Amino acid sequence: MSSVRHPSDGGDRPGKPGGRFRRMLDRLSSSQEELHSAELQQDAEAAGCTKIGDCGDRQIVKVTGTLRTVTLRPRAGVPALEAELFDGTAALDVVWLGRRSIIGIEPGRRLIASGRISMSHGRRVLFNPKYELRPLGQE
Repeated sequence: MSSVRHPSDGGDRPGKPGGRFRRMLDRLSSSQEELHSAELQQDAEAAGCTKIGDCGDRQIVKVTGTLRTVTLRPRAGVPALEAELFDGTAALDVVWLGRRSIIGIEPGRRLIASGRISMSHGRRVLFNPKYELRPLGQE
């Protein structure tokens, strides 16, 4: 049995899709989480945002993703609304100090946030960011 590939099957072209059937087979064999992560990464790239996984400490960034969780967690006696933003590469904690709630900030909502990243207990944190809620219906 020969393992010779025909040039038109996509096997000899690294980085190129192997055709419509191959892409369909890849989608069917991928988990929902993998598909969602890939969609979020494409969304971040289309919006011109930095991937959260590429963000470093004290870097000024613009990131986008989906809010996974939203909780009220006081910090030093001050109310703080915390949300976990996920973009398919990594998660980031977004914290609004002095806020108990913000209309539209809820799990499942997509948003764009910008500000300076800091590291706290090994996690990326964005305090009091500028943010833009993505329109409903794009979730």
